[in-house]
Amino acid sequence: MAENYDVIIIGSGPGGYVTAVRAAQLGLKTAIVEREHLGGICLNWGCIPTKALLRSAEIKHYAENGKDYGLTIDGKISADVDAVVDRSRKVSQRLNGGVGFLMKKNKIDVIWGEAKLSKPGEVVVSEPSKKAMQPQPPMPKNTKGAGTYKAKHIIVATGARPRVLPGIEPDGEKIWTYFEAMVPKTMPKSLVVMGSGAIGMEFASFYRTMGADVTVVELMPQILPVEDAEVSKFAKRQFEKQGIQFKLEAKVAKVEKTKDGITAHVETKDGKVEKISAEKLISAVGVQGNIENLGLESLGVKTDRGCVVVDSYGRTNVEGIYAIGDVAGPPMLAHKAEHEGVICIEKIAGVPGVHALDTGLIPGCTYCHPQVASVGLTEAKAKDAGRDIRVGRYQFAANGKAIALGEDQGFVKTIFDKKTGELLGAHMIGAEVTELIQGFVVAMNLETTEEELMHTVFPHPTLSEMMKESVLDAYGRTLNA
Repeated sequence: MAENYDVIIIGSGPGGYVTAVRAAQLGLKTAIVEREHLGGICLNWGCIPTKALLRSAEIKHYAENGKDYGLTIDGKISADVDAVVDRSRKVSQRLNGGVGFLMKKNKIDVIWGEAKLSKPGEVVVSEPSKKAMQPQPPMPKNTKGAGTYKAKHIIVATGARPRVLPGIEPDGEKIWTYFEAMVPKTMPKSLVVMGSGAIGMEFASFYRTMGADVTVVELMPQILPVEDAEVSKFAKRQFEKQGIQFKLEAKVAKVEKTKDGITAHVETKDGKVEKISAEKLISAVGVQGNIENLGLESLGVKTDRGCVVVDSYGRTNVEGIYAIGDVAGPPMLAHKAEHEGVICIEKIAGVPGVHALDTGLIPGCTYCHPQVASVGLTEAKAKDAGRDIRVGRYQFAANGKAIALGEDQGFVKTIFDKKTGELLGAHMIGAEVTELIQGFVVAMNLETTEEELMHTVFPHPTLSEMMKESVLDAYGRTLNA
């Protein structure tokens, strides 16, 4: 006989496990189905382990430039690839085990296997066909296996996987996705990165700092295509100073495998083809939702371009079936998935005052060197929307803390509605901006105006002072530049 739940969540990534925890807090009998690893891609193969790798690269960078801080470090600084990767994997395993603890603490059943919706309100779970990509920690006692399970509400949170271009399929050896790029057996001396979004630039930054020759190929006219044009232009200059080469408005039309690696045939917008040889190629051309083999089509659930179609509360067109996170469409970010899941389950539970997700207030962060962070409208998009705007900028080079840190390259840019003082967007590039952006996110959520930001006291000396100075600059009142 099928076991009954109030909610079954398919997928235990950030969206799935956070939704499960919130469901349990609301008193709902909850189960989560997972086929590979608790924590999903983010904890195991994405957000977290890449940051561990980038931290190793950052430490290497500072060690190599110790003289800039009055330090003498004898001997050559070299990277032990095995140790760097091992540290990254241990960070992931620690958090992976933490998700198991959260399931046990909140009395959430973990159903191990592959889920398929046989009909509304019913999930059939079979043994996993794909071997987990890393050993599992001891599972909670409340772990179940294959079988049939029922729930009034079923939430699909199956995430996404790397997008594959025809003819340039990853082979795990010479053509990598982010999976292979995170666990190199040896450090490549050269590589081509296909795509300059967050994933592409983070790996380009990591491998360049580790000593590889890196060429980035981007189809669009600017790197980091979703970012403000000024930020992208500045980032490109900084990366070029580090030795990264760029081919813009170009595409990898063909990849030949050679004895020593690959040869990428890079075609520019004018039809010319340049051949670039390297040991490896990293395909970072985006991700696509995991919607296959779930039974969605047979139940009539609408999908569009590889994602499940949902409303502002995660509801699909079929009653009792929901979708959140990457599988529900862009922006494909872990923090979006978490918030989306909380909104979805609170709506299901009848929590009063649940607000629909405003995707315009979701921050984006890229953890390269220099870091990039943004929220809201770019200057171009604000103008395209017909807004009469004020723009403020403040340079890292004028900030005391940035100079003391030896990180004086970067800027903060703010965009306001000229009539109302509404903060429309904020864009940053430089040291630790991924930690600073939340200040503007909070401000925008509270519908803060320029006047309130000007009257806010920022601590000195901090990088955060640049945020206020950028606001002041938009109104011709900057005090320290």
